[in-house]
Amino acid sequence: MKSVASPDLITGIQHLHKAIHAGGVDPLVLELVHLRASQINGCSPCVFAGIQSAKEHGETEERLHNVVTWRETPFFTERERAALALTEAATRIQDGSPGVTDEIWEAAAGHFDEKQVFAIILNIAITNFFNRINHTIREPVGKTW
Repeated sequence: MKSVASPDLITGIQHLHKAIHAGGVDPLVLELVHLRASQINGCSPCVFAGIQSAKEHGETEERLHNVVTWRETPFFTERERAALALTEAATRIQDGSPGVTDEIWEAAAGHFDEKQVFAIILNIAITNFFNRINHTIREPVGKTW
């Protein structure tokens, strides 16, 4: 599908990524957010690419193997847990979950400033965007972008 992507679309995506990374959030937190949303959505190309990218940012195998069970493991900080909870609540809107509750929002706002929370929300949104595109076009696993 790369041949049909317009230059304006590519530029827009690049601007979104720039805004996300300018938000001041630790890149490893952004990688965890991307990975968890992609796991929820069953997007194997994004899970694959997310793991590769997280490793490049220094993430450990132990933590990567436990993102899916982050609540039950001791491997994540309270800050990371707040970001992961926000990710799940914002991503699971189709399965009748309550969404972003006051408790989830307050935890995120307690660990991140307003600019950082916005960057995390934007990262969740763009991940969900790509998860849906990849599912629709049946993007094969094993590619990195």
